Amino acid sequence: MHTKRIVLALAGIALTACGHHRHDEPEIINERPSYLGTITAKTYDGVSDDLLTGGLGVSGLIAAAPAYADPLNPTAAELRRNAIWANYRAIQDINPAAGFSRLYGPNVDAAGVPTTGEGKVAGSEFIAYTDDGSGNQNVTLMVQIPASFDVNNPCIITGTSSGSRGIYGAIATSGEWGLKNKCAVAYSDKGSGTGLYTFDDDSVNLQNGVRATRTAAGKNSNFTPNISDADRAAFAANKPGRVAFKHAHSQQNPEKDWGKYTLQAVEFAFYMLNEQYAMYSRDNTRHVVRFTPTNTITIGSSVSNGAASALLAAEQDTRGLIDGVAATEPQIQPKTATGYSIRQNGVPVTGQGKILIDYSTYAALYQPCIASTAAAPGRCTALVAKGLLTGADLAAQQADALARLRAYGWLPDSDVLQAAHALTNVLVAVTYTNAYGRFSATDQVCGFTFAPTDATGSPVPFTPAQRAASFATQNGIIGTPIYEASVGGPKAYNLGVSPSTNLADQSLDGFLCLRALATGIDPVNGNALTGTLAEQSARVRAGAAEVAATGNLHGKPAIIAAGRRDTLMVVNFNSRAYLGLNAVAEGSASKLRYVEVTNGNHFDTLTSVFPQYVIPLNVYLFRALDAMMAHLRNPTVPLPPSQVVRTTTRPDATTPLTAANLPPISLAPAPGDVISVSGTTVDVPQ
Repeated sequence: MHTKRIVLALAGIALTACGHHRHDEPEIINERPSYLGTITAKTYDGVSDDLLTGGLGVSGLIAAAPAYADPLNPTAAELRRNAIWANYRAIQDINPAAGFSRLYGPNVDAAGVPTTGEGKVAGSEFIAYTDDGSGNQNVTLMVQIPASFDVNNPCIITGTSSGSRGIYGAIATSGEWGLKNKCAVAYSDKGSGTGLYTFDDDSVNLQNGVRATRTAAGKNSNFTPNISDADRAAFAANKPGRVAFKHAHSQQNPEKDWGKYTLQAVEFAFYMLNEQYAMYSRDNTRHVVRFTPTNTITIGSSVSNGAASALLAAEQDTRGLIDGVAATEPQIQPKTATGYSIRQNGVPVTGQGKILIDYSTYAALYQPCIASTAAAPGRCTALVAKGLLTGADLAAQQADALARLRAYGWLPDSDVLQAAHALTNVLVAVTYTNAYGRFSATDQVCGFTFAPTDATGSPVPFTPAQRAASFATQNGIIGTPIYEASVGGPKAYNLGVSPSTNLADQSLDGFLCLRALATGIDPVNGNALTGTLAEQSARVRAGAAEVAATGNLHGKPAIIAAGRRDTLMVVNFNSRAYLGLNAVAEGSASKLRYVEVTNGNHFDTLTSVFPQYVIPLNVYLFRALDAMMAHLRNPTVPLPPSQVVRTTTRPDATTPLTAANLPPISLAPAPGDVISVSGTTVDVPQ
């Protein structure tokens, strides 16, 4: 039985789960949160269209992308359908051999058993902006309430988007689990979701994804940059094809509010549940509150940035909105790297608690070298010339780059995946530098802008069809980083020629600049920055400090699962460090559990690309949610201890992944698999 109790706004008023009250009891009226804009509502029958698959079903998600009736004017419904299709493929490996439709996926029921159905979920979907009234924030919130919602065992699961994705970014992860378990799902794009602005035609995405001019959109724009029309026209003429997008260019550093937006999504869910299921008040004009944090279980969940949002929401929750957290691979940034220690196999690890802008800019220097070929060794050659790498030939230089990444905190488990993550860290380094420093798209920080490119790497405009479909096809980081300072003219970063080297070194000068802004130090000569670079660096580092986690979950139970092969959110920097920080903040009162999964990576989509190295971590998100829900519904059911789960990979992509490859999270792990916390020391077994 759920036993959480909080002090309600009207102290001392008890509400029962069924919502009945005596005639003499005061009524609590369901109040619309003041930050919500217009709420759009749509009910899906679960046949022609649905909450989970956009009407496609599991077979449609596996099939090719659905076509638009008019590619230049897709409807909002078509954009929603294709956004769900794209987000499923971005987050899960949709290859049945990798487990999709057999071990996970819409047609696999809440017990983990595949069914013969399509996995469509009937129910209602509500969408609104949260904003301060200016129209400048316009963070999208969404609540999905399945028709199967269990009013006698009410629950809410958060689904804050991972990465920089739009509002459907968590549909395949915590969204799927919540809907299949008869819970409402509270989504947020956390202020970094899809918001493509194109300078040449002054157009934006509306909340429903349809394109419109900035003027026509007004306060319905997902993102409009703070720029005058004269400056826009001048920039468009000088830099044709360049774009801005919300995460990088909103100038609001949305990450500092990810926890707040997640809590607002939960409040929105309570409001809509009480509108949909509560009784009318005695005057028959308003709804009486039926579901409250006292009688409804709420679990903060999601993956990556969405997982961090869940943890931050739990840290910031002062109203008892969240009961527990179950999340995977969080991009969580501890406020300090000291005061705790992490050991693996009894040996202190390196790099614990580094922040994102630090390690992403470091990776953006060396991972492109590891990914280089004999035909294009420019990045490695240029790093050697700068004194930042050694080696007489490409193989030796790549070995040194790998050794440097290990010495910085990456695990040996990541070696085989370093090259595959080069583009990702490039995008992170450029995007988050802009976001933390609150730079405008026209600032061209470190010489970078964003645009689509042609086969030669030259920037080109989006086609009308690409713009029209942007809501569905873009992941929130839009276009390619363009190195404006490249010798010979602007080029895609990977084809850029640095002025200081005159080499095709993948725009090394620009990435050395980003590294300098992250650290305040020139990475080549070791000197402190001066002038404009020093000012920009101070802005970036101040913005990064705003997003730091405290580690204090206030006694809330939590399960974090992370992959030991995670080459983006490295466990030494994130999950292991958060466990240590939490030990400092909560000590013996902590109810945080940490599950480290061997062969788990940040991207489940690599399961079929590297079957011999990677397993789908999403399976462990669902198992963590199962364990957390069981504990919250019956506190006598213990949380699993912190542990290493040792998985088995496949020899090739055609060999089916089975349950035998993915052992369960154990309630009694073997001694050699236990992760222990003693005082402020975290011990992880080999």
